[in-house]
Parts: sequence; C-alpha cells; structure tokens
Amino acid sequence: MRRVEHVMGFPVSLRVDDAHVPGAAVDAVFAWLREVDERFSPFRDGSEVSRLDRGEIGPGEVSADLAEVLGLCEAYRTATGGAFDARLPGRGLDPCAVVKGWSVQRGAELLRAAGVRRFCLNAGGDVVAAGGPWRVGVRHPERADRLCTVLEITDRAVATSALYERGAHILDGRTGRPATGLLSVTVIADTLTEADSTATAAFAMGPEGIAWASSRPGCEVFAVDAERRAVRTEGAPVVVRTGV
Repeated sequence: MRRVEHVMGFPVSLRVDDAHVPGAAVDAVFAWLREVDERFSPFRDGSEVSRLDRGEIGPGEVSADLAEVLGLCEAYRTATGGAFDARLPGRGLDPCAVVKGWSVQRGAELLRAAGVRRFCLNAGGDVVAAGGPWRVGVRHPERADRLCTVLEITDRAVATSALYERGAHILDGRTGRPATGLLSVTVIADTLTEADSTATAAFAMGPEGIAWASSRPGCEVFAVDAERRAVRTEGAPVVVRTGV
C-alpha cells in the first residue's frame, strides 16, 4: 500500500509492505498530521501556538501535547547553548523544528499500535521506518540530481537539515544570523523526534554541531561541511557512498 498527501507544507508518503493493511490506522496517521498542522503551525492565526505567542492563553493553559513540544524545545536550547531556539527575535514562537519529527514519530507509533510491522513513513525527506532493512538516499547538498550517500536502516529514523529546500532558514540562536559552516547534516536515531531535532540543532551550531550531534546517545551522523568534506560517525549505516 502506498499513499501520499501534502500536509504541513510538504509531501508525506506512507508505504506499508504488510500483507494486511489496516485502512483505519492509515487514515488515522494522516488525520493526526492534519490536526498537528492546525494546532501547532505558527503561520495559522487560530493555532494554539499562535494564541500562546499573542498571550491569549498562558503557559499553564496549553495542551499536554504543546507542553511536551515546548519542553523538547527548551531541552535542545539548553543542550546547544542557545544555538537552537524556538523563540528567535523577530520571528515569535516557532516550534516547527521539533513539531515535524515529533508528530511524524507519533504517526509511526499509531501504525505500530495497529499491528503494522513493515512500513516507511517519509515526511519531506525525513524518514521513520519499521521492519526492513530500508534504504534511504541522502540528497547531495548542492545538486538535486545526485545523492551523496545511501543509508540502510531497520526500525530507525533519518533526518537531514540543509539549505537546498528553503535557503538560509536555520538561524543560530546565539547570534540571530543564518547558520554557517555546514551544507547538510543527516542524523540517524531511534526516533524521528530525536533525529530531526538533533539535525536542526547541529546545523544551527555550525561545524561544532557535528561533534555535538555525534555525542548524543543513540545518534549517528553524516555531514557535509562548507568545504564540501563529508564527515561521518563510525556507526553510520552507510551502504553506498557516491561522494560530494
């Protein structure tokens, strides 16, 4: 079974290789992601995030889900010395760097709870997969028609932060300026919550972010720095290296 929808501003695709596919569980995944877009988008005036940012609700009045997301944002802000920050001057509250991975991981857990064993859930290039092995290509940071590596994962997640989709959208919270020093950072972790947030945080930190992400428990890293040098941790599950 394969299904694709455009949610949260990017394509989300789901492939299930089980013999029996519970349609209700698949519907629930996409319904959940649409709900997340309504509730957590800083670009929607009526979202819970926007209402909190405007002071219409207080920190003690937010939902348990938003409290969890804000707690994760604060944990990454502290861990990076402020390089990762959901409250950048001039931007208002924007927890999207955590929300994407967190929400897609929750979707994967809905599938597992329904008994789905082998699936690949891909949200704009960030992937959480069960069963396997699955092969995940990492796009070249400067050439859309090339991969710079291929990873093989089983029951893990992969996320990449780079400039090629949205330009210099990741800011270093310590300076308020666009992050520099890296072309892309790919993180492999047990959950997409960890992989996506860590990749964004590492990119915001610049070159020091590679060592920081590599030190995170359970994380493996493949990165390309501004000098076009590929760096990877020893445990990164690279099966094809095409070069940068």
